[in-house]
Amino acid sequence: MVLLNPTLPSSQELPCSDETPVDNEIQNYIPNLLLTILGSIWKERSDWFFAVDMGIYYLLKGVRQPVIVPDGFLSLGVQRQKNNSLRLSYVLWEENYTPPVWVLEIVSKTYKVEYEEKMTRYSELGVLYYIIYNPDYWRRDGHKPFEVYRLIQGKYVLQQGEPFWMPELGLGIGREFGNYTGCSREWLYWYDREGNRYPTPEENRDLQQERADRQQERADRQQERADRQQERAERAEQQIEQEKQRAEQEKQRAEQAELELEKNETFKQQAISKLVKSGFSAEQVADFLSLSLSEVRKAMKNDIPLNPPLIRGTFNMNTEAGWNTAIKLNHT
Repeated sequence: MVLLNPTLPSSQELPCSDETPVDNEIQNYIPNLLLTILGSIWKERSDWFFAVDMGIYYLLKGVRQPVIVPDGFLSLGVQRQKNNSLRLSYVLWEENYTPPVWVLEIVSKTYKVEYEEKMTRYSELGVLYYIIYNPDYWRRDGHKPFEVYRLIQGKYVLQQGEPFWMPELGLGIGREFGNYTGCSREWLYWYDREGNRYPTPEENRDLQQERADRQQERADRQQERADRQQERAERAEQQIEQEKQRAEQEKQRAEQAELELEKNETFKQQAISKLVKSGFSAEQVADFLSLSLSEVRKAMKNDIPLNPPLIRGTFNMNTEAGWNTAIKLNHT
């Protein structure tokens, strides 16, 4: 625990910034975008603090220095909230003398202040990574639009590569074209070790919605397949039932035909028997009933009288009435 010097002012007594207005919107938008994304990445952590346009107060050789206000900065190993409340400023003697590990400056109209004065002060403060984003004045200043410096033995050394991986943070930093707050332009983003950009909360919501839509589409397709399978099963069941009905109808027709055949055969047997008993010869019966002689002889089971009287006429022998009419005429 660091004991506070009672002569040093508290964060309640110090101004939150140097009251210097920003030159343009991106000096607020870009740090706020990085804060918003970081809040999503580290939502389970409480050992970090990211500020936008907030004053940093520190001592140099025991002497309090003028406030310095980065466009954005990140400190690790500190409480996300100070005593369960939000900070008014970042005062090192209230933060166990923990300096920011990362600072962002977006170059303003003031010539070279980010490359000279602020670079010197951040090195004195002990900021490990110093990011300078200069999309508008890099030609004027003779620098690249995006530069990452690392503090090595008290001096800032320009690093290479983009996105640039910062192992102490477990994050990479780089540029990419995107859309934020309805503005489409180049923005700064956080990246993972493999160089994959972390999405914004809006993009996360869109991704979640896309995943939900894809899941719903898969569910709809599965339901459609299930419905088609159900329809095929019902059609197959209907076909089976229709086949059963056709088979039953065929069976009924066959049984009916067999009954008709048996009935006709009975009529024929009865007619042959009556005609034979009435004195007809087998030949006369066959001629009279339009049957073959072999059919008549097969039906004759008893002795039949010879040379019966001849009967002429035409009758419908497919009905019992026709058989009976022919027999009655023989007795007239």
